[in-house]
Order: sequence, then structure tokens, then C-alpha cells
Amino acid sequence: MKKTIVSILMMAFFLVSFTDSSHAQKPDYEKYGKIAMAVVQADFSGAPIREYEYLGRKNIDASKAEDSFRFKVQENNQNFFVIIKVNHDLTNKKLINLTVESQKQ
Repeated sequence: MKKTIVSILMMAFFLVSFTDSSHAQKPDYEKYGKIAMAVVQADFSGAPIREYEYLGRKNIDASKAEDSFRFKVQENNQNFFVIIKVNHDLTNKKLINLTVESQKQ
């Protein structure tokens, strides 16, 4: 069920990003931050997200990169971090892989 919800949310974000008509300069990781946020909200529904941080980008090779995001989530009165790593192609701006790591405190 969670995979279906995550898939639907990811598709919605892809459609929104293609139909965005604003001309303002946005950070190039914003698209992947929205996807990461949707994944955390779907996997931990009902649990409030307390913090959000962009950890940075690692270049994998000339055309691929990995953006990392950290979320502080509170579930059952316990805080923990969720790390989302998004691998994507820099030339065509397509998502390649997404990993989710939960780190209990």
C-alpha cells in the first residue's frame, strides 16, 4: 500500500514539475526535495516532521549526482532522523534511484 501511495505522489510531483510555468530561478535540488518530502510523509503518515535539511550533493560521475536530505520526524514521542538519497541524471533531470534510511536516536 505504501509503495502505491509513494508511486502516486512521485508521479504527481513529476507532472507538477513539467507544468510549472513560473520563470523564477529555483535551486536545482528543489524538485528532489519535494519528492523526498512526499516519501517521508507517505512512509510516516501522521508523524510530524520537525526539521528538514538539505545535506548537499555528491557527483557520482559527469552526468549523475546524488542529493541528500535529512528529516527529523517524531513518532510515538520519539524523535529520529530519516535520510533520503536521490540519485538523478544531470543531463535529462530524471530520477534514477531513491533510498530511505531511518536513524533512531
